[in-house]
Amino acid sequence: MFDHLDNVPHAASLYQPEAVLEPLQEFGPLTDSLTDQYRSVGFLSHRSFLSAGRIIEVKQALMDIASREELPAEVQLQFESEARGKVEDLPIEERMNYVRKFMIFAHLDARIQAVMNDPLLLGVVTELLDGVPEMFQDMALLKPAGIGREKPWHQDHAYFNLPEGTPVVGVWIALDDATPENGCMHFIPGGHREGPIAHFNRRDWQICDTEILTRKGVVATPLPAGGVLIFDGLTPHGTPANRSELSRWALQFHYVKRGTPRITTEERFEMFGADRHGSTC
Repeated sequence: MFDHLDNVPHAASLYQPEAVLEPLQEFGPLTDSLTDQYRSVGFLSHRSFLSAGRIIEVKQALMDIASREELPAEVQLQFESEARGKVEDLPIEERMNYVRKFMIFAHLDARIQAVMNDPLLLGVVTELLDGVPEMFQDMALLKPAGIGREKPWHQDHAYFNLPEGTPVVGVWIALDDATPENGCMHFIPGGHREGPIAHFNRRDWQICDTEILTRKGVVATPLPAGGVLIFDGLTPHGTPANRSELSRWALQFHYVKRGTPRITTEERFEMFGADRHGSTC
């Protein structure tokens, strides 16, 4: 499957942060100050979560899944739009240079499940959700060198059929060094406290560019390989296109409290759509 969106250039001003935040030194149990920081700004950034050996294992797991002759129907493997006509006959090692993302694959490999169910990680997520976590979504987000497209500014909850007010904890794990040049995460600190923001179908399902350009305090959050971001599902974020010579692979998991009800897509559009907010773009 190929990305249905063309790799449209974005305005450089969308990703000109006022600050570049260095990650905390280590990932560990939450302290009161870390919990307060998460509640206040909407994310935490840690330098070390996965060791070099585990990064190699996870990358190999992704390649093993992608190289299967036949994938289960639920698995989504998406290539960059620029890969059309290029990848069909390539060996798997070269084909991975065009993959944009995977979805719904964690159940296929114990190496991925070990990360997803890491006891320390689940302990942090449990505290932030104030309840037993349930995996809601698993993804691998691969920004290929030179062609990885932008992911416009958005709130992850705007993609999820979950009731308004549902706590969602996102976990974003760098498998390569993530830098401003190859598409590291950019956040609007504290934006999660505003609740749902209007989204529009433009370059993607996204917050309007003009809305982002009015915002103050945008930060970039580079991570070394093995680092992890923990963020609220309503914290606005985006990643610029990767025009560098370095790939940027990442795992992303979303957790909700076990037993969280679901809503319809129509109800989600009412929550995040422009009609509810009276917004234009």
